[in-house]
Amino acid sequence: MHQLYTQLCLNKANGIKQLAILLDPEKINWEAWESTVHAIKHSPANLILVGGSSHSLLAVDQLVNALKKAIDLPVLLFPGHASQLSAQADAILYLSLLSGRNPDYLIQQQVDAVPALMQLNLEVISTGYLLIESGHVTSVERISQTQPISRTNLQLALHTAKAGEYLGAKLIYLEAGSGAQLPVPVDMIQAVSKAIAVPLIVGGGLRSLQEIQAAFDAGADIVVIGTAFENNSQFFESC
Repeated sequence: MHQLYTQLCLNKANGIKQLAILLDPEKINWEAWESTVHAIKHSPANLILVGGSSHSLLAVDQLVNALKKAIDLPVLLFPGHASQLSAQADAILYLSLLSGRNPDYLIQQQVDAVPALMQLNLEVISTGYLLIESGHVTSVERISQTQPISRTNLQLALHTAKAGEYLGAKLIYLEAGSGAQLPVPVDMIQAVSKAIAVPLIVGGGLRSLQEIQAAFDAGADIVVIGTAFENNSQFFESC
């Protein structure tokens, strides 16, 4: 049941960087599905994350099923709500929003998901989720009703990430937020990467291959690209 996480740790130990494409079930253009599949297959992506603003189990399940039929890549659930589950996914990032103090996203959503998770054959990967200030209010900030960590407060980001690791998080995720104006600062990625032993994910606000590479160079083990690919499925060809 820990096959995917074991591989993520092996990749980190061997210095193998991974790229993930994040897809929002509510924003999929099904009329252009074949071109989306083609773009993913011809991209450098190693992983696919599925999640977003929708609370619709049907929308999540539909997208996961379509991905599993069309693409031979691991599909991980990236839920914004306890209802965003699918039995067909390979794993779920079991997120706790450590940067905020809203108990609903620290623990309540996780508790609400347990009855379904106990019935599903999903690999559950505990993930410490940190929202970082990105230049404007993101959907994550609005929905969670929490304040992001200031992009200049490296110490708070480092201590929060380390607290997550001490609490047992198997991954740490630094997130600027969907459609962020600014990505997570490189010096913050460096500081957190040096402080933790578990794999580090970085996402939000990345709009070029240069920014993706900068995140990798700073210490990110997995970089997530969402909005840029969502707005342009030829993102990797056009950069």
